[in-house]
Amino acid sequence: MPELPEVEVTRRGIAPVLTGSRVSGVVARTPALRYPLPKNLERTLAGSRLTAVTRRGKYLLLDFGHGHLLIHLGMSGSLRLVPADVPAEKHDHFDLVFAVKRRSVALRLRDPRRFGAILWLPGDPLEHPLLAALGIEPLTETFSAAWLKNELAGLSAGIKPTLMDSHRIVGIGNIYASESLFRAGIDPRAAAGRISLKRLERLVPVIKATLAAAIDAGGSSLRDFIRSDGSSGYFQQQYFVYGRGGEPCLVCGRPVRELRQGQRATFFCAGCQR
Repeated sequence: MPELPEVEVTRRGIAPVLTGSRVSGVVARTPALRYPLPKNLERTLAGSRLTAVTRRGKYLLLDFGHGHLLIHLGMSGSLRLVPADVPAEKHDHFDLVFAVKRRSVALRLRDPRRFGAILWLPGDPLEHPLLAALGIEPLTETFSAAWLKNELAGLSAGIKPTLMDSHRIVGIGNIYASESLFRAGIDPRAAAGRISLKRLERLVPVIKATLAAAIDAGGSSLRDFIRSDGSSGYFQQQYFVYGRGGEPCLVCGRPVRELRQGQRATFFCAGCQR
């Protein structure tokens, strides 16, 4: 699933190209993804100028002044910028077409599993149920060790699934939770509420640095994710533990262990993470 870095990479790829351009067409090749596609979207957006592309957690928000188009990439989605006359392929379900410097450019959603979403939000997007309950953004100054210590107080759940709880912190998915905990030397099974402030003071900067490094690397291209220009990210080349179960730890040489937490695979080194 595309996580925060992949969505932010996508945002940075499309914003400079499309911001300020007007919509010239909408092409829907399926009636629904995770939810039904908005009705009369072409009429709603015809001639509208895109004023900004922002992100909230793993959601992209395209601001047209009189409303926002919310896009979620789901399990397997990606957004690409292609000439509008490029033929669509099997899993290309939606095009938002813009007039860009006398060219017709399509923002094309490819989603093999159809778990993504496209919704039209005429009001305040942050009040929509999908966004209203989201937690803190981990790349902000507000996300600090002191904040996290207070948030984790009394929790007996393991730290890794707690970091992945989007109602507390958005965008730290399975890959980046595993990688951050390894780099901070914290066992993913440790009770969240018992982790000392000193250790959290190491963890929070590591989370931010790991996410930032992933964004700089273009995200992780696993399965279906590609960037808006069609290229792949390469952060997977920097993994210490994720997907390396049974292989030697790159630091101490012990076998990387794999277990299940909250129905998700967790990778860690028992020697480096205590």
